[in-house]
Amino acid sequence: MHSNDSLDIEPSAANRPSTADELAGLVRRQLALLGEDPDREGLLKTPARVAASLQWLTRGYQMSVREVVGDALFAEEHRSMVMVRDVEFYSMCEHHMLPFFGRVHVAYIPDGRIVGLSKLPRIVEMFARRLQVQERLTEQVAAAVEEVLQPSGVGVVVEAVHLCMMMRGVENQSSKTITSALRGVFREDAKTRAEFLNLAHAPSQR
Repeated sequence: MHSNDSLDIEPSAANRPSTADELAGLVRRQLALLGEDPDREGLLKTPARVAASLQWLTRGYQMSVREVVGDALFAEEHRSMVMVRDVEFYSMCEHHMLPFFGRVHVAYIPDGRIVGLSKLPRIVEMFARRLQVQERLTEQVAAAVEEVLQPSGVGVVVEAVHLCMMMRGVENQSSKTITSALRGVFREDAKTRAEFLNLAHAPSQR
């Protein structure tokens, strides 16, 4: 796991409130470079709004897995699959800083302890609220669950649509990107892997 993804991660200085004025100044300069007048009425507060929005959308840099999970770890002899499906997420592509969003399905097989169910979506949220690529997001969620629980196996599937494909480039409106990360028995045991993937790709009941 990358050092910035470990349980001991310190919040990044890049996202602290003291940077808001500097960010706003950069946004103001961008507006001018795009041919806009930053002093016109409709744009006067835009730099500050965009700076605040960017800080909120990337607040995952200020979180750590240790803080997110807290003390919600419990000794338990349950040995069957635990799965949280359809975790909604929003993130920003690091290549174009355009949004991508979708759903994450996370599962693990406990080996002596379990985690509070709400903590799995919180782990997803932590990594999603950073500049990302979907492939790395998938691996980071799997690695965090594995590090926290040391389970027999972890499985993560991410399904997302990317505005960098929909609004620019190929302008493809209907494609979906699916990535997966399989660890432990999810990779080694074909039946366990098949059970997980069948559950992950089953039609949503929503």
